[in-house]
Amino acid sequence: MNKPNFHVGSVSVYGRTILSPMDGFSDQPFRSLARRLGSAMSYTEFVNAMDVISGHPRLEERLRFLEEERPVAFQIFDDDPDRLLRAALVLRKRNPDIIDVNMGCSAKTVTGRGAGAGLLRDPQRIAEIFKSLTMELDIPITGKIRLGWDDENLNYLEVAHAIENNGGSLIAVHGRTKQQAYRGEANWSAIAEIKAAVNIPVIGNGDIRKAADIQRMQDFTGCDAVMIGRGAIGNPWIFSEIDREQVSVEQVRETMLAHLGKMLEFYGLERGLILFRKHASRYISAYGLTADQREKYLTSQRPDEFISLVESLAADGRELMASGLALN
Repeated sequence: MNKPNFHVGSVSVYGRTILSPMDGFSDQPFRSLARRLGSAMSYTEFVNAMDVISGHPRLEERLRFLEEERPVAFQIFDDDPDRLLRAALVLRKRNPDIIDVNMGCSAKTVTGRGAGAGLLRDPQRIAEIFKSLTMELDIPITGKIRLGWDDENLNYLEVAHAIENNGGSLIAVHGRTKQQAYRGEANWSAIAEIKAAVNIPVIGNGDIRKAADIQRMQDFTGCDAVMIGRGAIGNPWIFSEIDREQVSVEQVRETMLAHLGKMLEFYGLERGLILFRKHASRYISAYGLTADQREKYLTSQRPDEFISLVESLAADGRELMASGLALN
């Protein structure tokens, strides 16, 4: 067997590309597809600790995973150490490999209550959270962070040490601040600083758009793996370190239909098709479709109708590629 690329506590990870946890995107259908194409582990969409404790009806949907997705990390968020511990103990019964604390979400609905990236304002609370979780649970506890609240509060080294010194097993770093959200460039130099400052694995995240960016980030930062979020939507082949323009129209067709099939099976026919549209819009963005053609995909009401559109896309796409009119 190949040697693991790195370990999260006692959990072996094989591979250097990982699908980022993204609310509304990194569900079981997309995670399993990314895993098949090379993503080295699976992070669930984040779940609210309060929803875990109360047994929210949509919880099962967010936490369901396939055995072939392992290692699997359940990601949770809250600002209260006691609630996070209670939720983590509930989640442990579902047998994840890892529990991850979200300290990177920049949405106001999350940060406004001090959770997600809001925790970055309070490294002492982060230390308390990790100390509590690592003392009470028998699986690795990890964290996903940003660089700080804003450019005047870049406390990422303090936060990284708070995680490591209190038993954290890995840090995933989005190289932007909360204030930046997804604007501007990711600061890879800060990721390199964190990697040099701690003795646990560090995953780099931010501005991975092409296959070459994966090696470039690892060379620049020394990070153990590269996490890919927006760059993977409509382009899951990046986990195979293949650029979108290298993917044939037939591969796109095959992957779209496989992804759609997973969505229909997971969510049911009507909801699965509706939720797939946001992926479809990105899959077809590489082709020079008119606004009317795009609208057909994004308003299709029946799976068979959508499948016919995908089949026609394959034919039209071949013609576009042959004529050099396809857009990248």
